[in-house]
Amino acid sequence: MKIGRNDPCPCGSGLKYKHCCLGKKKPGTGGDLKDTYYRRHGIRLKNADDVEKIRRSGRLTVEILEMVARALRPGMTTEDINTLVHEHTIANGAIPAPLNYRGFPKSVCVSVNDEICHGIPGDRILEDGDIVNVDVTSILDGYYADANRTFFVGEPSADARKIVAVAQECLRRGLEMVKPGGTTGDIGWAIQTYAEGQGCSVVREFVGHGVGFEFHEPPQILHYGRRGGGIVLVPGMVFTIEPMINLGRRELYILDNHWTAVTEDGSLSAQFEQTCLVTPEGVEVLTPYPL
Repeated sequence: MKIGRNDPCPCGSGLKYKHCCLGKKKPGTGGDLKDTYYRRHGIRLKNADDVEKIRRSGRLTVEILEMVARALRPGMTTEDINTLVHEHTIANGAIPAPLNYRGFPKSVCVSVNDEICHGIPGDRILEDGDIVNVDVTSILDGYYADANRTFFVGEPSADARKIVAVAQECLRRGLEMVKPGGTTGDIGWAIQTYAEGQGCSVVREFVGHGVGFEFHEPPQILHYGRRGGGIVLVPGMVFTIEPMINLGRRELYILDNHWTAVTEDGSLSAQFEQTCLVTPEGVEVLTPYPL
C-alpha cells in the first residue's frame, strides 16, 4: 500500500500522512500504528499467532454450520438446532459464545422468516418453505469466530429465494471492499447500494463488529453509509460483515423476550455473516464458506 505525503493518514486521524504517522512504522507492521489504532479507535490489531487461532475457531464455526445444513428438515424444532450446535461445540473443546452472553439463554441464535436476528431456540417447529438463519460463534482456546447463514427448509417460495440471494450477494460485495486503504464506509456503501437496488432494505439497528479477542470489539461495521467514510482499513484488523436484509421495509421491533428482532411489516429477512481479516493484499475470510 503506497501512501503519499499529502494523503489522509491510514490511522484514521483525519490528518495528512506527513503530519501524522510518516516516519513511524509502515501500516500493518505493528509498532506505532498498532498503538495509534487502539488509542484512537479501540481497535486491537491481530498478529500472525492471533490470526491462526481465530482461523482455527473459524474452521470449527463453519463445520458447525455445515452440520446444521445437513440436518435441517421440516418437522425439527429450533431447539433441535440448539442441541446440535451446543453438543458439537463442546465435543470439540470449544465454548458456544452466545450461551449466557448478557443473559441470552441458548448456545445459538436461530431466526425464522420475519425474524431478523437473535431468535431464541425453543419449541417452534420448522415448516416446509421456511427460511432460517443460524448464527454460530465459537470460542476455541480463548479466540472467537463468528459466522451465520440463512438456509431453506424444504421448498422455498420465490420471495424466499429472492431475499436469501440478495442477502448473500450483499455479503459478497461487502467483502470485495475490504483492502488496506479502503474504509469501513466502503463496505456499508456497497451493501446498501446493491440491496436497495434490488428493492430490499438494510437493517440499521444491528451492525458488524470487531471480533477475535472478544465476542464484540471495535470497530462497528455499518451495512449502509457513504463511500470513503468511517475508519481506514489496515492489515491486522479482524471484524465481521453481517448484513441483515429485509424484503420489505427496514423498520423492526423487539419481541417480549427482549432479544428477537422482527420486521415491522412482517416481510421476510435474511442474513449472511463471515469473519474477515484485512491482509496486506486485501482480505482473508477466516470463516470460509462459498458465496
